[in-house]
Amino acid sequence: MKILFLMEYPIDLPGGGQLSTWTLCDGLVKQGLTPVVACPKLLGRRRTDFDFKIVEYRSDENRERSKIARIVNFLSRIHSFRKIIRREKPDIIHVSMSESLITFGFLRCLGFFEKIPFVYTDRGLAYGYRKHSMMCIKATMKHAAGMICTTQFNKDLWLQKGIRVPITVIPNTIGEAFDSYDDNKRGAMRIKYGIKENEFVIGFAGRISEEKDWDFVPVLVKALKDGIDRENEAIEKSDSGKQRTDKAAKRIKVALVISVYEEQDKDIVRGIKDKICDAIGEDNLIYMQDLSQSEIADYYYMVDAFVMSSMFESFGKAAVEAMSRKCSVLSTSVGGLPEVVGKDENLYTKDNTDKFVKRIMELMNNRKELDDDREFFYNRYRNLYTREIHVMRHVNLYRNIRG
Repeated sequence: MKILFLMEYPIDLPGGGQLSTWTLCDGLVKQGLTPVVACPKLLGRRRTDFDFKIVEYRSDENRERSKIARIVNFLSRIHSFRKIIRREKPDIIHVSMSESLITFGFLRCLGFFEKIPFVYTDRGLAYGYRKHSMMCIKATMKHAAGMICTTQFNKDLWLQKGIRVPITVIPNTIGEAFDSYDDNKRGAMRIKYGIKENEFVIGFAGRISEEKDWDFVPVLVKALKDGIDRENEAIEKSDSGKQRTDKAAKRIKVALVISVYEEQDKDIVRGIKDKICDAIGEDNLIYMQDLSQSEIADYYYMVDAFVMSSMFESFGKAAVEAMSRKCSVLSTSVGGLPEVVGKDENLYTKDNTDKFVKRIMELMNNRKELDDDREFFYNRYRNLYTREIHVMRHVNLYRNIRG
């Protein structure tokens, strides 16, 4: 069975949608299927670097600079998709991004490729689309064999929008670098970065984007530092404080990883780092940038609690990455994150940072609670989000579509 994936971004561009598609295609090859990816020209990889076929097409990387450029690029993509589909003759078309769906929809609504069933993976949230985009998506989905959503939350949103095609929930997954857990790596990473026994490491990681709300990260760090200072002061003032202070005093470090793609991102990163250092001191910030998948997989080993600060999130792939490395995971209660995290006491809102601070300090002060939390999230990853589960759910869907 040949599956043609239609994408509007290069598959080697860092991002959740691209990585999930790449991971899925690797898995499909092992299951005896034939994935083919149609995408714009690769950024740094060669087509021979992949275990599946890559078909590149021309795309204007600066298509957002003007309305005319966007229209020209849209028409060019329509032509490319039509030519690629005719040449590849797939059994199923899998559209994995919204712009690609609208492009393919133009062809499908005009009657092209009626005999080839197609599915669409929505990696956003149904309420996040502009009016004209929603109109195009709805018109295209009338012809679809099915839709895939990464959370039940988003499936329910689409049902409320009146989508009539079958919707399957298949969570995102993470790359091969996260497959196995190494018991020795946690200690090794903490030694490498000079993390002491009484230092609790808070992790933040992601790309620069509006929905991640990076400006809120220093606010969280400052609130937590203030809470810890108050507790340490209370210990010092207690009757037995002199005996307990050195052992009981808690300290935090922040391990921050950011992916920078544009020149203006550097100023944003500098501002985030400066504000965190103002709160906890420069010596307590561990900063890394533009890590590979293997490097980011190692990064999570040093983290005690990984924190999502998003204001908008359809899934939250970084949360699953952290789970695979036995991190406790805390998150804002937005979008699909509550469903991914699955633990109410680890969810907070931005107008109630007290809950965030209280939960972190519970984990800092109670080793058993921290260990139980870490095991909870690791088991959640193993039961719901592994590559094997992800791939087989797609394979079963494709086979059901083909009958």
